[in-house]
Amino acid sequence: MSGRLFLLSGLTLGVSALVACSKASEPVAAHDPGASTTRPAELEMAENELPDVADEAGGAGGASGPATHLAAQDKAPSKDELSEPIGGDITGESYRDYGINAFVETRSDPLSTFAVDVDTASYTVTRRMLTDGYLPPPAAVRVEEFVNYFPYQYAPPAGGDPFGVDFDAAPSPWDEGTTLLRIGVQGKKVSFEERKPVHLTFLIDVSGSMRSADKLDLIKHSLTMLTEELDDGDTVAIATYAGAEKVVLEPTSIGRRDVILRALKGLSSGGSTAMGSGMDLAYRLAEASYAPGSVNRVVVCSDGDANVGATSPEVISERVRGYADRGITMTTLGFGNGNYSDVMMERLANDGDGNYFYIDSEREARRVLVDQLTSTLEVIARDVKLQIAFEPRTVERYRLGGYENRDVADDDFRNDRVDAGEIGAGHQVTALYELRLVPGASGKLAEVRVRNKAPGPDSPAVERTFPVSTSAIRGAFAEATSATRIAASAAYFADKLRAAPGMEEISFSQLAQLARSARRIEYPQDEELVSLIERAGVLAGERPLAGR
Repeated sequence: MSGRLFLLSGLTLGVSALVACSKASEPVAAHDPGASTTRPAELEMAENELPDVADEAGGAGGASGPATHLAAQDKAPSKDELSEPIGGDITGESYRDYGINAFVETRSDPLSTFAVDVDTASYTVTRRMLTDGYLPPPAAVRVEEFVNYFPYQYAPPAGGDPFGVDFDAAPSPWDEGTTLLRIGVQGKKVSFEERKPVHLTFLIDVSGSMRSADKLDLIKHSLTMLTEELDDGDTVAIATYAGAEKVVLEPTSIGRRDVILRALKGLSSGGSTAMGSGMDLAYRLAEASYAPGSVNRVVVCSDGDANVGATSPEVISERVRGYADRGITMTTLGFGNGNYSDVMMERLANDGDGNYFYIDSEREARRVLVDQLTSTLEVIARDVKLQIAFEPRTVERYRLGGYENRDVADDDFRNDRVDAGEIGAGHQVTALYELRLVPGASGKLAEVRVRNKAPGPDSPAVERTFPVSTSAIRGAFAEATSATRIAASAAYFADKLRAAPGMEEISFSQLAQLARSARRIEYPQDEELVSLIERAGVLAGERPLAGR
């Protein structure tokens, strides 16, 4: 299904209207902290008065949803219709609007094909904005990165498979005529003792734009945490770039950890931003420590700004692809605000066969670089693509929540020259579909096909299939697994922030109620989701539901 991915809209959640993304001549406006509906001081007062809406309207989805209506758009936008990165008049931050893709008729196109995505930057960027007191620009919100931020309890893969697949389906909380299908991919877990040695090259932006506590200072804290977690056999090299690039530390054994930590502590900022030349230097260092069978990775820490030499994501990322093919991958860690380039940081990670995270706090640094260290660094499957073949006799239409910029042409599913996503050890990938079923039909719902290569260059692709039946559909949304309900809550929240057509009919209070009823005590992320939804409602000037 080339170009037909689309956001999971809580709007009318069945056959609701979706719109094409903005054209390049109609960019989305950059966010303006000073123009938020509620100023931070007022926000603080309003938050003290926020009621609890847990019991309003009878629990999850208890509030009556809006009536469904037919989709206004039948085809996906072309690549030429995608907007250019927004930016600069007020904040200078850069995000790309990949649009909201359309509802698909199964008989005309039964295949939905996309590359996996384990990035979570969009969620933490949004969290930073909401915490700072303003709503995110719609282009900053990617549904799949909201959904994949949350942990889920999926069964481990069987035997020697790199991953397993978990399914769940239930009626939508807003429209019982619509079925939500959750597909969860669970990567094989690798213990710290079993992981491969890692050879890391830290590439750190020390330009003048990084001179703030939430940028270079936080980078130094974050990489110190990471260095403290490394073990015998691991190495670290450090390169920096500002107006020019510099080798701060040649590849150094973790046995000399004190030398590495001193080098990090001594970093300071100043100058312009020559990211392209810094990238070249980092890869030269990475080649010097390269070891077959190990994790060889460049870790880029930056706000994504580039203003000297090669400055476009396309030009810089072109240099990255060749190294990824040779086994040197890339993780990008985004920091700071005001001139942040989400476009650059996401593009580099995608082309570098790695992952992209945004670090807004020491707590987030610990989550990514300590708690999930093995997942972040060790790839267990490369070029992972999913293709869902829906059964036309059972499914009238379908749509996928998010993954717009991970679209793969159906014909390229088995084209192993086409780059796709990577899964780290223990990583989870979750996708949500919205289905309209053929009345009274039962039996086969879909076939999930997963295709991937093993780590390392020149590995052949392997394909696995997993059938899904209508017997997986539960009687009500409240009967769905907690994974399905919290994933749906995150997806709806993302759609609301994107102002997806029809979402004005569902309030932030209703979304908070849904998330609250789905939250799991063992995961503090769930409670945070409820708080962020409520905060967004205050910033949007919405009156919460009465009573707690």
